[in-house]
Amino acid sequence: MAIKLDLVGKKSDPIPFAYTWKDTVLYALGVGAKVDELDYLYEGRGPKVLPTFAVVPSFVSMITVAGDLGANPMMILHGEQKIILHRAIPAGAKLATVSEVKGIYDKGKGALVVVEARTADEKGEAVFDNVFSIFVRGEGGFGGDRGPEAVKADPPAGAAPDFEVVEATTREQALLYRLSGDVNPLHADPNMAKFGGFDRPILHGLCTYGFAGRALLKGACGGDPAKLRSFGARFAGVVFPGDTLTTRGWKTTNGQYVVTVTTQEGKLVLTSAIAEIG
Repeated sequence: MAIKLDLVGKKSDPIPFAYTWKDTVLYALGVGAKVDELDYLYEGRGPKVLPTFAVVPSFVSMITVAGDLGANPMMILHGEQKIILHRAIPAGAKLATVSEVKGIYDKGKGALVVVEARTADEKGEAVFDNVFSIFVRGEGGFGGDRGPEAVKADPPAGAAPDFEVVEATTREQALLYRLSGDVNPLHADPNMAKFGGFDRPILHGLCTYGFAGRALLKGACGGDPAKLRSFGARFAGVVFPGDTLTTRGWKTTNGQYVVTVTTQEGKLVLTSAIAEIG
């Protein structure tokens, strides 16, 4: 089944998304927030909103693009994710997201689809952007441009990290995170997980991404979500609910941090990750 290459350059209609403080709290719990992060969990304090909540209102746009490609859903992988924050995310709002397929690249073993999505409020003012890539296995070899080389961001050799946050996920983590919108049964149903080649349901990549975002707030932002300007990462490995995640960050230049996330086995699961702190 050939994917639809003519999607490049096409913008979606605005996709609405309305939410309340309960949705932001549910998301925070889904990415592991604890009682000592009460600002994100209690409406009496706002609540504040985790910057990585930005992936939730735009998630439907990613699913829509994946569906429009005409590819086998079982062959689609979420490759990379980046959020760009224009201002603090409100605790409740009516937003709309417009996405555009910026390129479909021929990577030989598959096709890489790069999408930019801008989310704005009711006044049309931008709140945040998402840039995400979708890798479609088996759809390469169509003679297209290979696209730009992937950005690599490796920790400085031999240098100790500027921060390290170790946190265990729970066995129920995926079941909780999926309530924020990604209800793919791969993350809940043991039979579907086995069909996908896994012994048991796996954790959402965006849940791991959210854990890393919380670690950035603690280790690089002094707990202030307004300081996280952008955060991009590549999904490099599988996490199972119950795994322990270690997020490390190395400060580089211009307020940037190189970030990695590993499991208790030392396996890298988020790589080429760069956070901009302002």
